[in-house]
Amino acid sequence: MDSYQLERRLRRPVVLAYKKRGDRDYIGFATLPEQVHRKSVKRGFEFTLMVVGESGLGKSTLVNSLFLSDLYKDRRVPDANERIEKTTSIEKKTMDIEERGVRLRLTVVDTPGFGDAVNCEDSWRACCNYVDEQFQQYFRDESGLNRKNIQDNRVHCCLYFVPPYGHGLRQLDLEFLRRLHRKVNIVPVIAKADTLTANEVRRLKERVMADIEDNKIQIYQFPDCDTDEDEDFKQQDRELKACVPFAVVGSNTVLEVAGKRVRGRQYPWGVVEVENPKHSDFIKLRTMLISTHMQDLKDVTQDVHYENFRAQCISQISQQAIRERSKLKRDSGPAYEPVTISDTDRLLLQKDEEIRRMQDMLTQMQERLKATGASPMFRQMSPGRQSSQEPQDSVVNV
Repeated sequence: MDSYQLERRLRRPVVLAYKKRGDRDYIGFATLPEQVHRKSVKRGFEFTLMVVGESGLGKSTLVNSLFLSDLYKDRRVPDANERIEKTTSIEKKTMDIEERGVRLRLTVVDTPGFGDAVNCEDSWRACCNYVDEQFQQYFRDESGLNRKNIQDNRVHCCLYFVPPYGHGLRQLDLEFLRRLHRKVNIVPVIAKADTLTANEVRRLKERVMADIEDNKIQIYQFPDCDTDEDEDFKQQDRELKACVPFAVVGSNTVLEVAGKRVRGRQYPWGVVEVENPKHSDFIKLRTMLISTHMQDLKDVTQDVHYENFRAQCISQISQQAIRERSKLKRDSGPAYEPVTISDTDRLLLQKDEEIRRMQDMLTQMQERLKATGASPMFRQMSPGRQSSQEPQDSVVNV
């Protein structure tokens, strides 16, 4: 048996298996989602969460409750003297989480000092600068030579904590939301909801949403469900949309209630269970943030917020190039042009010269029309002027 016959015999079972799939040809691109899934799981995912709010609202406790971790072991609470002139700072905590073989690199950006100073006019500035810096860094990496391993540190979601006291959003809250609502996905959260009754929580939610609508602030909008989704997913989506802003309670203490261990807070009058939907919206917030809308938050950051920032950067670069080209045109002599100006720049200069020539012609024509004392429209429509070809030719040239 020669090599050709041996090769045909080795290939025969594959051909028979191919034909057993049916009369029509089978291509097999239905495995593309599996290929994308394997590649994505191997590479891992990145997610950056920013938490903003005053000290004492339970931001660190809520983050630890969401991801079942302890990111703030060595945190020291500042005293009253340190808070008098306290400014907003940025602290980053990074951790790697693995669940069912899927790796997630979680970055939590905390803002200690926000709203703690006597003068809180510039409390938003540090947060806004940080978001812009991450956009700039990603834009530089994307425009560089090595684009294979770009690290995504852009802020994908911002949990803004609203205090339970008060009657809606304060001026500090509105100023922060106005500055950042076009840069990052903002999810409002009512902190320490266990200090309010059910009716008080409902009224505070209505006030917060009314203030957001009156001030035209764009918070994160949940995407609409597809028509082919099952009814359970649609019901879950409706419940999540109805809970905004989320009234949450955080706790890292495990208590025993009715024979089962739960995370909650012990009070003289009872126990507040963190994961009980009747006590807080913690489960809904965690479901939205981790299970159902994490990828959508990243997509909105990429397709909306970053694209707006990228368009502004490209526009500024183009304007700077035009200014430099105009300056080069003014400063350089005729002998300098063929040596340093490229063909593209020369073509642009020719277009600019042509536009300038057309503008001069238009200016001369307007001066001629003013000297005759008639407007262009009157010269075109007047019967006595129909025999004269000069005004018509001038209008055609324009």
